[in-house]
Amino acid sequence: MKYRVIIEQDEDSIFIAEVPALPGCISQGNTRSEAIKNILEAIEVYLESLKAHGEPIPLVPCGV
Repeated sequence: MKYRVIIEQDEDSIFIAEVPALPGCISQGNTRSEAIKNILEAIEVYLESLKAHGEPIPLVPCGV
């Protein structure tokens, strides 16, 4: 499954990564690469938590 990730750099030069389709799935890193690595881990943990609690996995329409 693919999810759109938004990465922005804050005023302290920290990269913030967020997944709009997964509310609350946010991570950060000192570099863009670190933020990407961290958000991929966060997505994995987020989806595992949904499965463990019997919650539906959000689907993202193709092309979004």
